[in-house]
Amino acid sequence: MKASELAIKCLEAEGVSHIFGLPGEADIDFLDALKDSSITFISTRHEQGAAFMANAWGRLKGKPGVCLSTLGPGATNLMTGIADAFLDRSPVVAITGQVELLKFHKETHQYVDIISAFRPITKWNHRIEKAITIPEVVRKAFRLSAIEKPGPTHIELPEDVAAEEIIAEPLPFQDINYPEPEPHLIKKAVEVLRNARNPIVLAGNGVIRGRASAALRNFVEKLEICGTTSFMGMGSLPADSPCFLSTVGLQLRDYVSCGFDRADLVIAVGYDPVEFSPEYWNPERNKKILHIDFTPAEVDAHYKAIELVGDISTTLNLITESSDFKKDSSYYLNLKGITESLLDGPFNGFPLKPLKIVKELRTVLGRDDILISDVGAHKIWIARFYPAYEPNTVIITNGFSSMGFALPAAISAKMLYPDKKVVAAMGDGGFIMSLGELETAIRLGLPVVYLIFNDDGYGLISWKQKLKFGRDFGTSFGNPDFKALAESFGAKGYRIEADDELAPILQDALSQKVPSIIDCPVDYSENFRLTEALGRIICPT
Repeated sequence: MKASELAIKCLEAEGVSHIFGLPGEADIDFLDALKDSSITFISTRHEQGAAFMANAWGRLKGKPGVCLSTLGPGATNLMTGIADAFLDRSPVVAITGQVELLKFHKETHQYVDIISAFRPITKWNHRIEKAITIPEVVRKAFRLSAIEKPGPTHIELPEDVAAEEIIAEPLPFQDINYPEPEPHLIKKAVEVLRNARNPIVLAGNGVIRGRASAALRNFVEKLEICGTTSFMGMGSLPADSPCFLSTVGLQLRDYVSCGFDRADLVIAVGYDPVEFSPEYWNPERNKKILHIDFTPAEVDAHYKAIELVGDISTTLNLITESSDFKKDSSYYLNLKGITESLLDGPFNGFPLKPLKIVKELRTVLGRDDILISDVGAHKIWIARFYPAYEPNTVIITNGFSSMGFALPAAISAKMLYPDKKVVAAMGDGGFIMSLGELETAIRLGLPVVYLIFNDDGYGLISWKQKLKFGRDFGTSFGNPDFKALAESFGAKGYRIEADDELAPILQDALSQKVPSIIDCPVDYSENFRLTEALGRIICPT
């Protein structure tokens, strides 16, 4: 068989069902072999969209998503989505074509050193120079992508290698198993918990990746310890649990900051400092920290921890089973009530207030439905005020935080969960960045709802500029008629023109058989009302 056919067989052995990408001249052998395989190829309109789709696929499924590009500009177009997967800890395998090996020593059309370019944004990347190595390279790429902390790997397949004849077989898939902490560490953790007066849980995306949400809920409810989640950890503790305080990560002081101020012990479970640095919640470096994760702690002067490294669920269960006490959470329960009352009404007016939009979204979406947030001012409102009840029901990019993520990511979500409602919330800036993938959603017949927070500008940057300088610059732009634009693609288009229209229009859009775009003007003067409210916080005693 040809080396390209062997590569496809190796992907099938890894359980790959879909590849997202663009065809290119350097990939034609690979694509020809792909056509005769069990794998579905999703042709996208831009390589960045393909990388975002693979990124969301890996994050939601827990197994590497796969994206494909040609050499040169095709490969460099993947890089933003790959970098996003790198800092969001999403398992992705990127495959790129390349010129023949015999051309590497001289100036060649479309040749740049992609291996060197990808090195800082991948866990591992490799150029296949001998076809016989393909089974090992593919197995290693998938294994390293999935191992904690997960992330992207990259395989480069030159044209001449892809066309080689080879006799070989794929290596078998192997599960990844994690150990459990030593008994003396479990005993030490229990004693630290027993002696703590005001412990608080900080749950990150590692809880969701490790399918440890049930174990975490059991832990906090049995020991009556209140907790928070990071943006990417939303849903690991249900928002309606009496033990849940709020999300953390605004970098502004919030009422949940009072909980960290009072805490003498922070139980960091699946926590990733890339989302929210410990200097924000342990500025004096005086808190005890229990680090419960698959991997050792990052070296940080603000994060000196007792480390329990191993499977998160197993670790939490061992601590829970060994604990015969409950903690006094009365302060945190009082704090929870105050936290939930921030910015209570009124919400009427047009353009719509961002908090009203968030509340309407929660009303129309079920407990297990999926909301995907792009990056912008709306992300702050969603992360702070949208209640998440289950893992992987709110998908936010908060490591690399790349705009343009939500539109393609929603395609993967709807492909994986066709029976769930999927809404992508995005600003007008982020929507335009990935607009081409609207055609992909329509071609695939995916009834995703795209809700645009329209303020004719880069609202988050304007907000920050005005807070620092009292003015903004370079943040305004014009927009097309989004309703007409949707209809020109073959989607359903809506424009909100009054503050009581959003809920019924959302309901109608969610009943459609095609993608829908809702143009919703938003009043981001509310950003400053939020800033003022957070600035007036006085911690309860």
